[in-house]
Amino acid sequence: MTSHPPIHEGILEPGAVRIHKGKRRLIRFTHSSTRATMLMVGAALVAFLIENTPALPYFNEFWHSVHLAFSIGPLHANISLEHFINDFLMALFFLMVGLEIKHEMRAGELTEPRKAVLPIVAAAGGAILPALVYLAVNMGGEHAGGWGVPMANDIAFCLGLLALLGSRVPAGLRAYLSTLTIADDMIAIGVIALFYTSDLNLPWLIAALVMLAVLFAFNRLHIHDLPPYLAVGFVMWVCVLFSGVHATLAGVMLALAVPARSEIKLDRVGAWFAKRVRSAEDRYDPGEPDIAQKEYLREVESIRRVSSATIPPTIRLENGLHTFVYFFVLPLFAFSNAGVVLHGMSVGEIVTSPVAIGVFLGLFVGKPLGIFLATWATVRLGVSGLPDGVRWGHIAGVSILGGVGFTMAIFVTNLSFTDMQTAAIAKTAILAASILAGAIGFLVLRRQVADVEEE
Repeated sequence: MTSHPPIHEGILEPGAVRIHKGKRRLIRFTHSSTRATMLMVGAALVAFLIENTPALPYFNEFWHSVHLAFSIGPLHANISLEHFINDFLMALFFLMVGLEIKHEMRAGELTEPRKAVLPIVAAAGGAILPALVYLAVNMGGEHAGGWGVPMANDIAFCLGLLALLGSRVPAGLRAYLSTLTIADDMIAIGVIALFYTSDLNLPWLIAALVMLAVLFAFNRLHIHDLPPYLAVGFVMWVCVLFSGVHATLAGVMLALAVPARSEIKLDRVGAWFAKRVRSAEDRYDPGEPDIAQKEYLREVESIRRVSSATIPPTIRLENGLHTFVYFFVLPLFAFSNAGVVLHGMSVGEIVTSPVAIGVFLGLFVGKPLGIFLATWATVRLGVSGLPDGVRWGHIAGVSILGGVGFTMAIFVTNLSFTDMQTAAIAKTAILAASILAGAIGFLVLRRQVADVEEE
């Protein structure tokens, strides 16, 4: 994710310099994975504190009693604030995930099979082993269906923790972790679609697929404006919502249809800009006020339109969503879903629960072992090699970071357990495993980085 380049102060009016400096500081703040991670953790901790005070009944009532209604023709829907967050706002998060997947497939590590195979196999190992660990503990029990909870890790947390080490981390390790988390999300999306779908409503599902076909038709017709995609995407979300498939998957479907190519021939745009800039300079009249510079402003407006059209729609959409998703949607999701009610449960009851044991061991043991062993086997068999500058100590640290489940694990928890107490136990295990995995993984990586610098 790239931030917008700053406007050079030399072309700004004196009074506007301070405003633009403030905008730059805000952009730098909101494009930090570390700060986004800290905000989500803070929101989860605040929810935890509130849910274990006398304010709990009012807190729960707020999320369930506030309802949002919308209508499309004869169709009427009325959903609680909690479901609006989990079904609609989180669809925007899944849209971001879909855009990141598409970027990796078009221009990232997933475009080169030999480079992509290592993190993809690692992600598969990191998804299968924790599910098996959970099933080994809960096989035959009433909560065996929660095997999907420890499968997925949290892309924002992992990259945020890695960012704390700065430029000392090899670029190859960043690419490995980024691709691994993207592949991990792809697996999680597939699991949600296949195994955590309620009874299907075929007409609504067909309607959703028709909307998806319309979106791909837009792509084939070289429509690069975002509003048509967003409008049809919203209708598709409604169809998916009523189809029985989890509504958030509409975000991924929309991302796959949005064009990733510019509508401008990039090899010609430089010469065109130069010509237009010269034309604009010729039309500038220093004796006229700004609003009277009609010819000049017309040339500048044409430059603005072409500049905007040069940016591929996927990047424009990702830039528009980034701050809202990572600094509003995800913290709000954590605040409304991550809190666990410990009142009425003893510590012994929690730590001996098969659900807690399965989730904790799946994330803290199964996930790191699955990632590391799959990576080791892939390299050992000669299928792929480690990225440049990456050592096994780096892989060990990143594998442990893979045990940070948080957002996606909590999301699957909400789909897996209808009983609030069981869900609370699972979330407690998720938080415990994520905190330990994050702390230990970071310390292992920091030690590895220090050892490399000393050599």
